[in-house]
Amino acid sequence: MTDPTVDSQLLSLKASGADTFFNITTPKFAAMVIKKNADIGWKPVHYLNNVSISVSSVMQPAGLENGIGIITSQFIKDPTDPQWANDPAMKEWTEFMKKYNKDVNLADANGVYGYSVTQTLVHVLKMCGDNLTRENIMKQAASLDMNLPMLLPGVNLKTGPDDFYPVERERLAKFDGKTWVQFGKVYGR
Repeated sequence: MTDPTVDSQLLSLKASGADTFFNITTPKFAAMVIKKNADIGWKPVHYLNNVSISVSSVMQPAGLENGIGIITSQFIKDPTDPQWANDPAMKEWTEFMKKYNKDVNLADANGVYGYSVTQTLVHVLKMCGDNLTRENIMKQAASLDMNLPMLLPGVNLKTGPDDFYPVERERLAKFDGKTWVQFGKVYGR
């Protein structure tokens, strides 16, 4: 996190002969990695963790053409994906953001993520009623079984007393130089 570049790490990985690269980085470093891979001509099968797939904050700074073919997983609707252009939930999200968060980049998937997390928090607090103790909040958060408007079809939030991972379903997607294109089915349980 404190390194000014990713150059030495990527040169070492390329020199190792690796043909597959699982990129677990934050957005800033993901953009640096994608750009550097293009600069050094290293073209492994490239998997990118979900936290760093925003087209506006990662793929554009990296150079859209440099990200072609990268594979990721998705569980929320991507605002750059044309399949959601007429989706009522996407339209509602866009209007909400224009009204309450005018500075947000509407092409940034992180805005969709934050909106969905907030909707989840509101749901948990409503489930708590007037009992806003830590114990009750945790109990309610550990008993979710819900859908959110900006989740992909087939993806839901579900938790339990021993299961604190609310998102356990995702779809694979590949970057085409403009947006993430989903493929395959919804994976998970």
